[in-house]
Amino acid sequence: MSQLTTAMQLSLDIENMLVERNLRGMKTVQSALPQGYVLRAAQMMLPIRGTVLIGTGFPVVDTFETDGPVGAIALYQAFEALGAQPIIVCGAPLSEQLKNTYRVHEITVGPSAHRDEEALQALKQLQPELIVSIERPGLAADGKYYNMRGEDISARAACFDTFLIHAQCPSIAIGDGGNEIGMGNIQDALKGLDIQAAATGCNELVIADVSNWAALGLIAMLDWLSGQNTLAKLDAMAVLEFLSQRGSVDGVTRENTLTEDGLPAQDGIELLNRLQALISQKKLVKN
Repeated sequence: MSQLTTAMQLSLDIENMLVERNLRGMKTVQSALPQGYVLRAAQMMLPIRGTVLIGTGFPVVDTFETDGPVGAIALYQAFEALGAQPIIVCGAPLSEQLKNTYRVHEITVGPSAHRDEEALQALKQLQPELIVSIERPGLAADGKYYNMRGEDISARAACFDTFLIHAQCPSIAIGDGGNEIGMGNIQDALKGLDIQAAATGCNELVIADVSNWAALGLIAMLDWLSGQNTLAKLDAMAVLEFLSQRGSVDGVTRENTLTEDGLPAQDGIELLNRLQALISQKKLVKN
């Protein structure tokens, strides 16, 4: 089996693993994406040595949810291992809670007539080689932001869409329900889901049952391509605890618990272990 064939098979295995529960319809819409999207996204990540912007933070009531930031921090660590300089882009209160530990670029929360100008200025200043959006609310066709319940959250959402719209570099977006940045790529497929779909697209969309899990899948693919073992160094529980101490809530239950979208943290840890076993098996084939 050629290395390219092995890489594609690994990508397909990861893609299917990420949506196997079909919690919010991502398995249902998976066929709308050209196969190999995990591999293509990881190949976009692999050569990055400059700045990469990682947008995250989905507002829940007056704080932020656990799904998104956990994956963003995992991606942050993976990019640092490659030699890149990641910067997390988010609004308050998440930005305030992360800025003492990570490089953070804060964006304005709430409707703003200057959101295009804000993005253009940041892009000019930061000169990113890649933009990644993970579990960021995406603008719907009516120009508003909605959560999974169909509630208008525009007053609490910062705009990251304009960063992807105006970017002169490639973009990757991750989502798990249809209302996140990137889902504009598969708008027609989302019509069958009970969701106020996002209209903003990206270069490569990666879907999962939980957005944090998509980050794990991408890092697994990246490890296989690069020969690194970043996945084994991740401590998702420690990151969940870090965020919980700073006011995070579960996006489904809206409670300050060590959970992701209503699921115990152990579910994500078990997925991580399965991904490690999968890439170890494929490495034997690769070698």
